[in-house]
Amino acid sequence: MAVPLLFFAVFFGYPVAAIVGRGLRVDGVWQLGRLPEVLGDPGTLRVLWFTCWQAAASTALTLALALPGAYVFARLRFPGRRVLHAAVTVPFVLPTVVTGAAFLALVGRGGVLDDAFGLRLDDGVWAILLAHAFFNYAVVVRTVGGLWAQLDPRQEEAARVLGAGRLAAFWRVTLPALTPSVAAAALMVFLFTFTSFGVIQILGSPGRATLEVEIYRQTAQLLDLPTAAVLTLLQLAAVGALLATHRLVTRRRSGALPLVDPAGTAHRPRGWAQWTALGGVLATVVLLLALPLGVLVERSLAGPDGYGLHHYRALAHADGTFLVAPAEAIGNSLRFAAAATLIALAVGGCAAVALTRRRAGRWTRGFDALLMLPLGTSAVTVGFGFLIALDEPPLDLRSSWVLVPLAQALVGVPFVVRVLVPVLGAVDDRLRQAAAVLGASPWRAWREVDLPLVWRSLLVAAGFAFAVSLGEFGATVFIARPDEPTLPVAVARLLGRAGALNYGQAMALSVILMLVCAVTLLLLERLTPSRSAGTF
Repeated sequence: MAVPLLFFAVFFGYPVAAIVGRGLRVDGVWQLGRLPEVLGDPGTLRVLWFTCWQAAASTALTLALALPGAYVFARLRFPGRRVLHAAVTVPFVLPTVVTGAAFLALVGRGGVLDDAFGLRLDDGVWAILLAHAFFNYAVVVRTVGGLWAQLDPRQEEAARVLGAGRLAAFWRVTLPALTPSVAAAALMVFLFTFTSFGVIQILGSPGRATLEVEIYRQTAQLLDLPTAAVLTLLQLAAVGALLATHRLVTRRRSGALPLVDPAGTAHRPRGWAQWTALGGVLATVVLLLALPLGVLVERSLAGPDGYGLHHYRALAHADGTFLVAPAEAIGNSLRFAAAATLIALAVGGCAAVALTRRRAGRWTRGFDALLMLPLGTSAVTVGFGFLIALDEPPLDLRSSWVLVPLAQALVGVPFVVRVLVPVLGAVDDRLRQAAAVLGASPWRAWREVDLPLVWRSLLVAAGFAFAVSLGEFGATVFIARPDEPTLPVAVARLLGRAGALNYGQAMALSVILMLVCAVTLLLLERLTPSRSAGTF
């Protein structure tokens, strides 16, 4: 436990505490009077209300669109199912700034729907809600579908034999077993949308700002650190409450019905209802997920003289927007993400081993919650905290390239832990004990007992860490050097500049990032054991 605790203390706790201290301490004295002043400000209350309201609405819309998908992927077998299952996860690992760009090109001023039908959605909240549903669709499909695929269908069949109708059998047998999983997915979606940054930054307006966007505005634009510090504490308190609730819910996820091998629960569609469900889910995937991504591709190819590779070729040349050619962001992102993946595997691997070897108790649950905290904490706060805290010996890293991978690894560690913990927990400890009795050291026992059993999951964990590191934006936008931009930072910079060429280059970089993430996830789908299909 020492390695992850030290990593989180130095690269998470210390930067966050530094920015809060910088904002609320003057000459060594805490100025706590700013707390009621900021929290009682009408502007703060307005931001907090919009943050909660849009998160609740986004969660409800995501559940309505994704729960049928969870059923289809869990219970129905059809051609291309594994490929489609990987494809619906692509939006989740894309940077939120790319998600915002895709919906801006689809429903914004001069977008596809505006040109074709005169329809714009970016002047209201619908563009934000749809973008959040696009981003979080896979969270519900994988979380709920993963459990649904392992529920024994004979339980529901027995209820129907005893006289219950199809709806009554689902309502009284299957739904109670799924409820904890649905609640866990809903809480996770609410958490991600509560801390939304990139989507709101692009599709929002001054009157539609979340706490995350307001923290960014107070720090980067107004330099009002006291207000930013209070908002950070408010967000940390809210996220802590959400994570505690999520932990309570997930502890009882699979206790209602016995679980079976998901390979035996799926079947080809039977009857008009199942064919209708399959058709509806495929239509949702096309309209909600594929259409925005297709618009990215179309806008990246639309040049001044018709369709072509004009914007892709322009990426090789530097202009006033960058100190280097935008194409260099591709190599930077791959290099940083690879380093972040190694860090996340080392830290998350140690954490997963600690969680599976220690007896469950209060300290273990607290340690597990700590590992999840970066997913819900303001990435803006972490990034700005890096600049403030890590600028003096022995941690003078402000000019070092390793600062970006460290920030990205904070987001990758929770995915490594969530993938490895169930697999490591399933390894029979008697195998390790037998190896020890035969003279094997702990390292050799791990190498010859655990590793052959978990290597697939280790690769899956590495793939997810790599994909989410590629898409990290909130912290990286603060710490990426001008001569070493990452792909998300480059996209945001290009979108912030006027001109058709800058816009086209942003779309081209977004497509490149989308393709890298898609290839990574397709490889992961082939590596994922059938027993864990449909889960993170």
